[in-house]
Amino acid sequence: MKKSLILTFVFILTSVLCYAQKGPDAVVGTWFTGKGRVQIYKQGDKYFGKIVWLAEPNDKEGKPKADKKNPDERKRNQPILGLVNLRDFTYDEDNVWEDGRIYNPEEGKDYSCKMTLKDPDTLEVRGFVGISLIGKTVVWKRIK
Repeated sequence: MKKSLILTFVFILTSVLCYAQKGPDAVVGTWFTGKGRVQIYKQGDKYFGKIVWLAEPNDKEGKPKADKKNPDERKRNQPILGLVNLRDFTYDEDNVWEDGRIYNPEEGKDYSCKMTLKDPDTLEVRGFVGISLIGKTVVWKRIK
């Protein structure tokens, strides 16, 4: 009796937690990218992300890293920390955010992008040119 009551409680708790992680705002939070952290936030009905932490925040001279490869020469001195690198995502369904853009400051390139929340703490980010089949997927982990 006691064991079945505990199992029922665990099932209900798991169901509630899984349900809470679905829907448009489930992607909101801070994510570890492997080289830094990106904070995803909602602005209006779209989702954006900005770089909030870097494993190596400074260049070889000890100065904060700048967006030196940006194709717009006027932006090459802007710091990478605080840079909005995810833009204009809309929630589709089934934990997928589409029609967005991702900017890679290491290359100075901007790509079409799609994000898929695989579980509450795992986000697949796919940058691509043209169609989604031609691209690269990286996995980000949620920072709690």
